[in-house]
Amino acid sequence: MMSIWQDLRYGIRLIRNQSGFTAVVALSMALAISANTTVFSWIQTVLLHPLPGVEREAQFVAIETVTPSGEYIDSSYPDYRDYRDQAKLFDGLIVFQDRPLSMGDDRQTERVWAELVSGNFFDVLGVKPAVGRFFLPQEQAEKPGAFPVAVIGHGLWQRRFNADPGIVGKTIKLNRQTFTVIGIAPADFKGTIVGLTYDVWVPLMMQAQLTGVGNWLESRSSRPLKIMGRLKPGVTSEAARAEIQTIARQLAQSYPRTNQVLSATVLPIWSAPYGAQSVLSKLLLILMGVGFVVLLIVCANVANLLLARASARRKEISIRLAVGANRGRLIRQLVTESLLLSLLGSFFGVVLAFWMTDFLRLFIPSTDLPVLLNSQINGQALGFTLALSVFAGLLFGLAPAFQVTNLDLYESLKEGGRSATAGTRSRRLRGSLVVAEVALAMVALVGAGLFVKSFENAKRINPGFDAENVLLVGMDLSSSGYDRDRGKAFYRQLRGRLEALPGVKSVSYAEDVPLGFDGGSWEDTQIEGYTPRPNEDMKLYRNLVAPGYFELMRIQLLQGRDFAESDDEHAPSAVIVNETFIRRFLPGQNPIGRQIRGWGRPLTIVGVVKDIKYRTLGESPQPYMYVPFQQFYHADTGTAIHLRTTGAPESMLPAVRNEIRALDASVSIFVATPLHEYIGASVFAQKIAATLLSLLGVLALVLAVVGIYSVMSYAVAQRTQEFGIRMALGAQAGDVLKLVIKQGMVLALTGVAIGLVASLALARLLGTMLLDVRPTDPLTFTVIPVLLTTAALLACYIPARRATKIYPTTALRTD
Repeated sequence: MMSIWQDLRYGIRLIRNQSGFTAVVALSMALAISANTTVFSWIQTVLLHPLPGVEREAQFVAIETVTPSGEYIDSSYPDYRDYRDQAKLFDGLIVFQDRPLSMGDDRQTERVWAELVSGNFFDVLGVKPAVGRFFLPQEQAEKPGAFPVAVIGHGLWQRRFNADPGIVGKTIKLNRQTFTVIGIAPADFKGTIVGLTYDVWVPLMMQAQLTGVGNWLESRSSRPLKIMGRLKPGVTSEAARAEIQTIARQLAQSYPRTNQVLSATVLPIWSAPYGAQSVLSKLLLILMGVGFVVLLIVCANVANLLLARASARRKEISIRLAVGANRGRLIRQLVTESLLLSLLGSFFGVVLAFWMTDFLRLFIPSTDLPVLLNSQINGQALGFTLALSVFAGLLFGLAPAFQVTNLDLYESLKEGGRSATAGTRSRRLRGSLVVAEVALAMVALVGAGLFVKSFENAKRINPGFDAENVLLVGMDLSSSGYDRDRGKAFYRQLRGRLEALPGVKSVSYAEDVPLGFDGGSWEDTQIEGYTPRPNEDMKLYRNLVAPGYFELMRIQLLQGRDFAESDDEHAPSAVIVNETFIRRFLPGQNPIGRQIRGWGRPLTIVGVVKDIKYRTLGESPQPYMYVPFQQFYHADTGTAIHLRTTGAPESMLPAVRNEIRALDASVSIFVATPLHEYIGASVFAQKIAATLLSLLGVLALVLAVVGIYSVMSYAVAQRTQEFGIRMALGAQAGDVLKLVIKQGMVLALTGVAIGLVASLALARLLGTMLLDVRPTDPLTFTVIPVLLTTAALLACYIPARRATKIYPTTALRTD
């Protein structure tokens, strides 16, 4: 123990005395450690601990309904009830739906996000109330409209009620309905969708009162719900999946009209198709990999610096070995110094990471969702950092320690610390480290280059509509107590008021906005004259739109007509389809006047419009249909008002708010943003990948160049006498320049070649995340090697130029 303390004291004294060297190593380590710690904290939030506040969250899985095309969709309450009652491998299943609600009276309302949940929600999750209670057994019964009780979130409790425990037992208004507050959720519990934070939890049995529409809990065709379950101890996901799939097959046989082509599966929460993990999981793992590559480059750089410093300490080590010091004891001393350097750099890296953890939030586009990507440096993150620091310290410390202590004492002492044999071994090791640095930098830069090109492609893709100069204003009138007829009248009046505003060119409205986070809505469809293939998925995505929508969005009408104000509830049901719909279902036929069936009624095709991008920029053309807003609107239909303006769309927002307040001051706006900002969701992951991988790639490039430069500078310093002799014997400056550059470029080009092979192998793993970019993109695999080679050439040229300035007489006098 005493010897360990001696090693620590000696190491600390050495670090303090060599402040310049220590600063370089600490800065390099801080950059690498901060990047890795930050990404790990994001992975922890999104993938490792996606359900904070939930007891034994690793036991939870998502149960997803699967269409014949393999797409995951939400479930119905009757399906949930069957899974809940028949599954034997679960300790409990819960079901939930999120939606915005209006809290408060007519004079003052606040928009809050709520989860409508099954009565066993908190019991299965294992969440305990901070104040009050959760749902009692009698409040968990399936009695629609019987339980007007609410649990409020810790954040809302502090923000709205000043953390007053007396709120429990009092009433609040949600969508103008009276609810009794029964409890406060704990501070760490945010809800069951990763990356979102909720304010209120109410029983799903209250959906009819909150939405203003009939009770759809008994409808097997209504699928707005998400299901999660807790596995029994020892039960694997595979066994649970097999059980759920068996139940799904039974449901398909028992209810062929609604379930015939549907299956089900069980997924871990980190791979559920909703929440932040559905967007970020692959990206975060890539960032973690590139961050580790940067750390390896730093380790190679520091190892080279330690090798250079070890040469200066060779005589010291030789003397200590000569007087009887144990080699293992010296290795431990040198490794201790490396660990201290690593820990010092890691300390500053953690400080930097505390600032960087919120960096992810800067990329979140405009959305009405309650996004909360609040990563923190907690105990596990610090443990990860400590382990990474020890790993890095050992990685860059062991090789120099073994190298410097493997001496021929006689030769070393005789030559004053110079050993030709040791020097050769040291040069080979330093050269190998440079090759590794360049290869790793190549991998990081290729990854960054591919994602930058993918992001640029995403920005250039034509979505099929014009998002410029369009203001979106979203609202849900059910939160203000509107029924179907009053809601339609409100939108008609509002449209007239907004069209009269100066600066407004046109106004329309729709239920869904393309390329947003919500993914859109679908409907079971039958088409006259078309016989679906076995197990063909006929769940087609659709939208409710008002007259003028296509003209406002500049979506070309190819055949037929647009919707008119006369397409109301008294007119025959109409539908407009896109060109892919026609190609797939009615090729070579005149579609106008043909009938399809959806929403349980016949619809007549009255028009055909061009395809647009509906859910993602990378999607292939898909059939899509539009129906008249006035015919299909329900009280709980969320609506996005679209205004095309002559100037900046955000400048119209105050006037729009005034018109809405003039009609009804209790109506809340839940999103107000230019359309081009709203559709930023479509390039969310691409933007993060391009930006963060570019930063890491540039860091890798700089570190690799610094590594080459330091090795070549050291080589020039070590070969001063050799260059002096060469020049004394008649060598020209150009000859020395070529010699040094050749030595450095052989190492660099070897690294580039190895890096190219590794990049080609790894790039194929990125294919699904790239947009219109081949993993073997010729431009990327040409530009990056040229860039890296040019940077390496510059790093070699500066020391080589210095070598040509050596005076032979000065060099020959050098010891």
